[in-house]
This record gives sequence, structure tokens and C-alpha cells, in this order.
Amino acid sequence: MSRPLEGLTVLEFSQFLSGPYAGLRLADLGARVIKIERPEVGDLCRTLYISDTDLEGDSTLFHAINRNKESFAANLKDPTDLDLVKQLISKADIITQNFRPGVIEKIGLDYENAKKINPQIVYGSISGYGAEGPWKDLPGQDLLAQSRTGLVWLNGNGGEAPTPMGLAVADMLAGHSLVEGILAGVIKRYRTNQGCHIQTSLVEALLDFQFEVLTTYFNDGHRKPVRSKYNNAHAYLSAPYGIYKTSDGFVAIAMTPLPKLGELLDLDFLKNLHDQKTWFTNRDEIKKQIGDFVVNKTSKDILGVLEPADIWCAEVLDWEKMLKHDGFKVLDMTQRIKSADGLDIETLRCPIKVDGEIFKSDRAAPKVGQHNEKIKNEMRLK
Repeated sequence: MSRPLEGLTVLEFSQFLSGPYAGLRLADLGARVIKIERPEVGDLCRTLYISDTDLEGDSTLFHAINRNKESFAANLKDPTDLDLVKQLISKADIITQNFRPGVIEKIGLDYENAKKINPQIVYGSISGYGAEGPWKDLPGQDLLAQSRTGLVWLNGNGGEAPTPMGLAVADMLAGHSLVEGILAGVIKRYRTNQGCHIQTSLVEALLDFQFEVLTTYFNDGHRKPVRSKYNNAHAYLSAPYGIYKTSDGFVAIAMTPLPKLGELLDLDFLKNLHDQKTWFTNRDEIKKQIGDFVVNKTSKDILGVLEPADIWCAEVLDWEKMLKHDGFKVLDMTQRIKSADGLDIETLRCPIKVDGEIFKSDRAAPKVGQHNEKIKNEMRLK
């Protein structure tokens, strides 16, 4: 089966995570993604290490994000190289870039100039905070974006320090948003024969991520939510919502009628709590009492009672336990990527299926400029 985006060519003027994450997904779905990299140095993510593991001179992070792509090395300040890149733009379908506002304009490869070369180009831009306003020139870094959008403030127990999410969530969500916009742009191009400029930013992606709770805030007299001081998991949800320590691990309990929970666990103090307003007004006290009971039971004891009764609950798994679970194994989520020089890495596959088919590819991330000659010859660059 052919992949949905086969036949589309993407030029990736992106580095680090957000832009390359968008390119990764487009490549998984069949597009040809060509990274435009600086000679010798390449994408700075090649040397951005999140562990002490080095894979053939590049970080594991780079390999995870840039598998299944090609690399074309070009010095964009060199007129000869810049002309080659402009020839590539004339033959491409999509461009992605995540330079700071103003940088790509100085190079002369911004959307207005790119569409003069190729009026059908679908041009995707990711910035930190948008192209205007007092934040536009600030570093577009994930933790900083989380902090400025209130996301960090939502996490952690009440009275304690705000807690960031343990992932580069702003980068990944912005990459997702860019892919959605690009695919819409491709459909528009097929309908109108004209390209378009797709724009998003880390901060816009994180604000959209919070659309549910911010909508509540907008329409609830701008009352700030109060984080639970005990097992906070969602500032807008009442007891018992949270993570509870057991004698041998942790269990998560989501939205559940407290009287029913009381009957199942034989907790008298819950059995008569029929006024749902008290589930929120007395949230911390109720959760603390549940926690004092659960901590003396094993996770298996608690789940063995709650799961058969269709209570929304789950064991909190670390990666080791998760990877051993049949629920993970049946998904077939892992794949191996390999390079010609013997590099062999385990990573995750594309999470999307089309007509039931799983898409995998064993092509490793490229070396800087690895595909220059191949691309020049195939595209007849002069």
C-alpha cells in the first residue's frame, strides 16, 4: 500500500524539535523530507544531548526526530548554495522553517520570496511567540513557553511550586499544529492551484492545549482554579480525581461517584456524600482520607475491586512495566532504524494507521550533506 503523502517533497529549514517533529510526521506518512543543513555543523539538535548516549557522533534526540529524512548541506549566505536551494524550492511542495522572526527574511527565503519562486508552495512557519508583540524576539524554548502560558502553574500540588510537564510538550504540540495546517494547505492547493502560508507558535499551541480549562475561566467570572493540596491532577475536577500511593506503587482514580467508591472500598465516610458540590468544596479532605486508606493496600487489591465495577482507574506504570504489558505489546509501537555504517537504533513508529496498515521505516537520520549529490542529480540542479 502506498503512503498517503507519497509524491510530496518537503524542504525542512528547521532544527531542534518543533519543525523537525512536523517533518518526521510528514515523512512517516510518505512525503520526501529533505533537511537543509549548514555544512559540517548541521542541525544544532545533533549535539543537543538529553542523555550521555552518543550515536555515531549525533545525539539520540536527533536520531529520534530525524529518521527517514535526507540531508542537503547548503550555506545560505553563499550565493551559489543559495541558488541551489532556490532551485529546490521551485521543485518542492512544502517548506517548514522555525527560525526566529526576521531571520528567514534576511536570508531572502521567507514566504513572500518563496512564493515568487513557486506560487504553489505550502509554507509552514513555527515561532516561539508569533511574529508580533513584546514576546516575539524572546527565545522560543519549551520550558519558557510552558511557563508563560500558565501550563506550569496548573501542575503540582496547591501551595507548592508550579511543575512543568516532563516532556517538550510545546515543541511537539506546535509540530502537530503545523502538520494539520500544512495538510489543509495542500488540500487548498489541489483545489485552487495556489499555495499558502501556515503559521503557528509554541505559545499558540499551548494555549490551544488548554482550551477547555481557559474556556471555563473566561466564562466563570475569571475565577482562578485552585490546585488541590493533595494529589493534584486537574485543578477543575473534584475528588477523587488523582494519583494515590499504594503499599507497592501508585494507582490513578478518575471521575467516580463517591458513594459508589465508598460502597466498593467499604469506606463509610464516602457512602453518604450524595451532594456533588461537596466533592469539590471538600476535595482535599476527601482525597486525603481516600489516600490514607489506599496506602495500606496493594495496587492489585485496589484495582481488583474497582476495575470489575467499571470504575475509571489504572495502575501507574513506569516504562519498564509498561513495555512488558500485553496492552503495549499488541500495539506494535516499536521499530528499528539502521544506517549503512552499522548504526542500529530502537525507536517508536508513526502512531497513525491508514486502512489498518502500520507505517514503519528503517531509514536512520542522515549525515550532514549525505544526499547532496543524489538530490542534485535527481532534481537536475545546476
